[in-house]
Amino acid sequence: MDSALSDPHNGSAEAGGAANGTARPPSTPEGIALAYGSLLLMALLPIFFGALRSVRCARGKNASDMPETITSRDAARFPIIASCTLLGLYLFFKIFSQEYINLLLSMYFFVLGILALSHTISPFMNKFFPANFPNRQYQLLFTQGSGENKEEIINYEFDAKDLVCLGLSSIVGVWYLLRKHWIANNLFGLAFSLNGVELLHLNNVSTGCILLGGLFIYDVFWVFGTNVMVTVAKSFEAPIKLVFPQDLLEKGLEADNFAMLGLGDIVIPGIFIALLLRFDISLKKNTHTYFYTSFAAYIFGLGLTIFIMHIFKHAQPALLYLVPACIGFPVLVALAKGEVTEMFSYEESNPKDPAAVTEGSKEGTAASASKGLEKKEK
Repeated sequence: MDSALSDPHNGSAEAGGAANGTARPPSTPEGIALAYGSLLLMALLPIFFGALRSVRCARGKNASDMPETITSRDAARFPIIASCTLLGLYLFFKIFSQEYINLLLSMYFFVLGILALSHTISPFMNKFFPANFPNRQYQLLFTQGSGENKEEIINYEFDAKDLVCLGLSSIVGVWYLLRKHWIANNLFGLAFSLNGVELLHLNNVSTGCILLGGLFIYDVFWVFGTNVMVTVAKSFEAPIKLVFPQDLLEKGLEADNFAMLGLGDIVIPGIFIALLLRFDISLKKNTHTYFYTSFAAYIFGLGLTIFIMHIFKHAQPALLYLVPACIGFPVLVALAKGEVTEMFSYEESNPKDPAAVTEGSKEGTAASASKGLEKKEK
C-alpha cells in the first residue's frame, strides 16, 4: 500500500523524471500551489461521495454491492499484511526486471480499474439514459461443486446500462494501458478510492482506531525508517496513487514533474469518516456533526502534511498527521457532547455473517407470522 505524500522536485522523484540525470527546472509557486490544491481536492471527493454512498450500500439488498465489513481482528492484521506486501514488491523490483513486473501489474489494474470506474459512474450515467432504453437484466453466476455442496464463487447481477458504463470505462482503460497518462491514472485512482470508502465498512469505532493506529506506525516506519515505500511508489506503474504535475502551467497536459498522494491516505481515513457518518445517522438527530468534524479534520491533517513536506523538502507519511486529526477531533466533540459511550458502543453487523443472516431470517419469519395472525383475526 502506497501511503506517502511526496514532492518529486524536492527529493522524492516520481516515475517520469529526467532519465539522463539532469536537474529539473524549479517549479513555480503557482505550479506548486495548483498541484497541491488539486491533490487535496481529489482526495476530498472520493471521501465525501464514498461516505454518502456507503450509507445506501449498508441499506442495499443487492448481493453484488454488499459491503465488506472489517473486524478488529482484520484491523490488527492489516498493517502486517500491508508491510509484507510492500516489502515483497520492493524485493521484486530489486531482483526482477521492472519492465515485466509493471507490464503484469498494468494488465491486472487495467481489469480492476475498468470494473471500479464502471461501478463509480453507473449512478451518474443512469440519469442520462432515456426512459424507453431497453434495459435488460443479466446475471453472472459461477459456482463450484454440485447438489447440496454447491458453493457460489461469483454472483454478479447487472443490466444493459451497466454494460454501457463498462464500455465507457474500457476506453479509459485502453488509454491508460497505452499511454500511462496521468489523467487516466487519476480517473482509476479516484474510482478505486471511492469504491474503497463505499464498500469497506468498519464494524465499530474501536476497530477504526485499531486500524488507523496500526497503519500510523506502518506509515511512519516505512517512510522515515527506510526508503522502501518511496522506492516502490517511484517504480510501481499502477493507479495506486493520485498524481498532479507541478509544471502543468509550463508544459500543459504533457507535464511530467509530479507530486503524488497514495490511495492509502484517502481510503483508510475515508472508511473511518464514512463510519462516523453512519453513526450520525444512527443517532437520528438530523445532524452530521461527527461526519463534518472528521471531514474538517482530514482537510486539516492533509494540509498540515503538505505544509511540513514543503518546509522540510522530504516525502511525508501522511497518516502521521491524518490519524491523530481524524480520531482526535471527533473524540473531543464526543467528550464535549457527552456521547463517548454512544460512539464506542455503536456497532454495525456484518451482512455476510451467518449469525446476522439467521437473525434477520428469524425477524422476517416473525413479522410474516404476525401479519398472518392479523389477517385471521380480521
